[in-house]
Amino acid sequence: MMSTTQARPAGAARPLLAWVEILWRFSRPHTVIGTTVSVLALYVVAASDGAAAGALDLVATLIVAWCVNVAIVGLNQIEDVEIDRINKPQLPMAAGELGRIAAIWIVAATGVAAIAMAISQGTIELVAVLAALAVGVAYSSPPLRLKRFPLVAALSISVVRALAVNLGVYGHFVGSLAHVPAAVWALTAFVAPFSVSIALLKDVPDVAGDSRHRVRTLSVRIGPRRVFLLALSILIAAYVAMAGPVAVVVPHISVPIFVAGHLAALALLIGWARRADPDDPADFTRFYLRVWQLFFFEYVLVAISFALAP
Repeated sequence: MMSTTQARPAGAARPLLAWVEILWRFSRPHTVIGTTVSVLALYVVAASDGAAAGALDLVATLIVAWCVNVAIVGLNQIEDVEIDRINKPQLPMAAGELGRIAAIWIVAATGVAAIAMAISQGTIELVAVLAALAVGVAYSSPPLRLKRFPLVAALSISVVRALAVNLGVYGHFVGSLAHVPAAVWALTAFVAPFSVSIALLKDVPDVAGDSRHRVRTLSVRIGPRRVFLLALSILIAAYVAMAGPVAVVVPHISVPIFVAGHLAALALLIGWARRADPDDPADFTRFYLRVWQLFFFEYVLVAISFALAP
């Protein structure tokens, strides 16, 4: 296999499929999947409530969401390429497979496309898109570069995933935020701490590169094991709340499915966490990606619980 130092020059000719594969990795697939599942689940909730727009609107919303996703994660890779050469050498820019100019064009094109499409799709989606892109720029780029500040960085990711996605996408599908179902509010309340935990966990295996480049994440400041335990505690508390009091107070859901699904997810989380080693970057990255699977599952669970409500 070609090593990083022997990688094909970024501007060299490649087959189309090779470029597609590079773009796929540049988009950070787990985030794209999370975005896709989020939009589809919110559409199911809106459709089950008899308020969703047509299939073409769903497709357009997915394209906008994908463009926003690629723009945000792509910008982060442009700004962090030197750090990624230590923490994530498999990423296209860090591996020398994608040049800076090409990456900038991809980020600019997807950002502009998202805004242009959102303008034609209504105020709610436009506001959500602009908010997500603004937070993404502030998170990764100078002068703010919010990722330097652990609490603010975690809250930034939470704002995008919990508010811009959940409320923005649902509000767009139904054309208003005047009557958001309790199930969507519950999902938003759950995704907020879940996103904070994801933000904390993603820095655990990156201590070496972040420390060398003076990015003072919480993992650098207090150690990866303590951050792991903090993030795990937040996740467990969120699952217990959803399986208990939230299941009782949220109307128009299938309570047995809702409770059983959250308890099953909690059991999986604890089982995976017991085997995770925060001092082993490769091992912990696998655990981190499994937590993303629980993120995907949450949207599916809420959508099914709402659609199958008695």
